[in-house]
Amino acid sequence: MTRCPCEEEVLRRIRPTPEERAYIRTIGERLIEAVERSGVAKAMMVGSVARDTFVRGDRDLDIFILFDPSLPREELQEKGLSLARRIADEFGAVWREKYAEHPYINATINSLDIDLVPCYAVASATEIKSAVDRTPFHTLYIQAHIDGYVDDVLLLKQFAKAGGVYGSDHMTEGFSGYLCEILVIYYGGFHPLLEAAAYWRPGEVIDIEEHGTKQFEDPLVVIDPVDPERNVAAALSLSRMFEFVELARGYLKEPSEAFFCPPSSPVLTREVFARLLAARGTHLFSITFATPDYTPDTVVPQLRKSAESIRGLLERSGFPTNRIDVCMQKDRCMLLFELMADEVPVMRRHIGPPVWSQGNARKFLEKYVHDEVLAGPYIEDGRYVVELPRPFTRAIDLLRSKALLDVALGKHVRRSMENGWTVNVGAGCWDEEFAGFVSGFLERSSPLVRIRRIMGK
Repeated sequence: MTRCPCEEEVLRRIRPTPEERAYIRTIGERLIEAVERSGVAKAMMVGSVARDTFVRGDRDLDIFILFDPSLPREELQEKGLSLARRIADEFGAVWREKYAEHPYINATINSLDIDLVPCYAVASATEIKSAVDRTPFHTLYIQAHIDGYVDDVLLLKQFAKAGGVYGSDHMTEGFSGYLCEILVIYYGGFHPLLEAAAYWRPGEVIDIEEHGTKQFEDPLVVIDPVDPERNVAAALSLSRMFEFVELARGYLKEPSEAFFCPPSSPVLTREVFARLLAARGTHLFSITFATPDYTPDTVVPQLRKSAESIRGLLERSGFPTNRIDVCMQKDRCMLLFELMADEVPVMRRHIGPPVWSQGNARKFLEKYVHDEVLAGPYIEDGRYVVELPRPFTRAIDLLRSKALLDVALGKHVRRSMENGWTVNVGAGCWDEEFAGFVSGFLERSSPLVRIRRIMGK
């Protein structure tokens, strides 16, 4: 189909140059040769570089080191890491060990960010022994089906990046590169995908190979064409899914290059932050603590779990929340809570069982008849009611108390918080390390709203 002028201009900017493509592929081929010279494993280039679907400037290269499936897992890790380190040293790389399901080497070679990942050379994706074993089959599938759609994938990736919905990491909860490729192939291009997405509803199911064998409860279900028991879109949250739907509708109505340009989000100064916060009339609290020494994919879900547990504690204690959010930085993490009230009366009502429920009524009466209460128990509309004193009447006192360690925190978050945490209030939540995060929290809007404001619509 004919592309609109703005798409042709975007493609002109984001297609890799022939020189860039050749340069990255040459490095990849040299790494593969080095692995195979060892005689202990085969190697394969995977990911968007291998599939020719990378956006200009992306400097990521993934080399998978393929071992015989009969090798025990411990030996795979030992031999795989040893070979990956040796290859990285041979290329004069700065490298570091990282961990997914098992360890791998991340190296910087000739300005490229390179992952050297040991895996098993299994016969099919349904016989995998570790999650990474599936990745080579993804590359082979896309290579076999991508003809004629490379530009469409580039447009979709740039569209999703600019809209803030690209990336399957736990912080973003968006669209992975592989998911983008599958969607373009399934719908037959960038425009047909957007036209279909405009009508998506929760629970949408896409099964390109019509071979799914498992039910999923995720917002979007895209059965992996190489593994009938996997949902490619499992990482996608309901919010990111419908931000994409909103973007698709907005773009179809009025195509513009603005949909492909990541918006510049100016960081608020401390003074502007304080002024905007005061205008809201709400009560902002931040909790900061040392970042646990684990990957974001491990820590971020624990931050979310911890924030939700603390939100529950706040609300049970009489402090209703408007919004919460979390952020992981290199040295510290922040949990942010916007409350509708920061002080409550000493007295709280506690409603008990109906008097006609004899067993429960007796237990309730026995519990509170001798306790320190402000009033009651008394009967109101047939139920027992008691008025009790609260342990905390100020949110800040609760957030600084050890009561936080009694709720369901993530394991690594708990260990960090056991060493202490800091609570800040209001304008004091502005923090140089988290300036972008707290600015975005206050000025939150959907991707389409941001684009329309840029366009002056």
